[in-house]
Amino acid sequence: MEDYNKIIESLGVKFVKARHIRILQPITIKNFYDVQNTLNILYDGEVSFGAEESHKVEEGDMLFIPGGKHATVTYGNTQTAKTVSNEEFMTNRDNYIDAGHDPALIGKLPNSFGLISFEAKVFDTVNFFTSLDVPPFLIKRDDQIAATINQILTEDMLDTPGKGRIIKIKTEEVVIEIIRYILKNKLFVEQLVTNSTYFKDPRLIDIFAYIKDNLGGDLSNKVLANVANVSEDYVGQYFKMLTGINPQDYIEYQRMEKAVDLLRTSKKSIRAIGSDVGYKDTAYFCRRFKMMFGIPAGKMRRRESLMNV
Repeated sequence: MEDYNKIIESLGVKFVKARHIRILQPITIKNFYDVQNTLNILYDGEVSFGAEESHKVEEGDMLFIPGGKHATVTYGNTQTAKTVSNEEFMTNRDNYIDAGHDPALIGKLPNSFGLISFEAKVFDTVNFFTSLDVPPFLIKRDDQIAATINQILTEDMLDTPGKGRIIKIKTEEVVIEIIRYILKNKLFVEQLVTNSTYFKDPRLIDIFAYIKDNLGGDLSNKVLANVANVSEDYVGQYFKMLTGINPQDYIEYQRMEKAVDLLRTSKKSIRAIGSDVGYKDTAYFCRRFKMMFGIPAGKMRRRESLMNV
């Protein structure tokens, strides 16, 4: 348990968004994807997830989708739901969902759910839930997490002093409660053991930190080997042995995550953003971006987030 306490203490949590959403038309979103973690709580109606095998979310339950994971999600009745791609959904999302702005109506509208999204990074570098490499999963009714989500939604809708601080504190509470739920229910035991091991390896943490600070530069295995003080032939094997993924796949994910952040928060051109995150060939950057997220970079720019309405 001490290892998990150390991981929790090292987590940097960042609130991204909160929405109270009403489903206007049943819809199945193929390959839902976002770089941030998403937690949905179903207030009324139907939500299910899973492509090959569908899992139903009961009212009061929560669906957690780790950042960086593709998922198939249905909002509304599965029998009548229209199946669309991410791109189609984002282009015409006003036809399918509507966001509420009245705190008094949270949890009281038909066919509605609450949503919060956040980052949770170990040493402000590694996405904790993404690093677990786990699929979307269900959190059965938990009154404490539910109450905290409702508080975040309420604060986000109001213009009151200290709202940012309250939301930050409450988001940290949600993250800790999710980890407690995982531990209590003995979920993803093997992945947690692996994580607690490699987060104690200073050489690996040095690699993570170097990648974060040099996304636009040379991140070849030769460079990473020098950072970790291991041989170039061994660094890829070493990285994959501890994390389960090869370093170049991890680097591409980090570069794309940074690209999404720049698209949402800056006015830089797509060419400049691609260059900032290490892609000198803009066309190649755009192809890789669409392959990862299912939409062109330009469309990502035109939205604050997948559920911004």
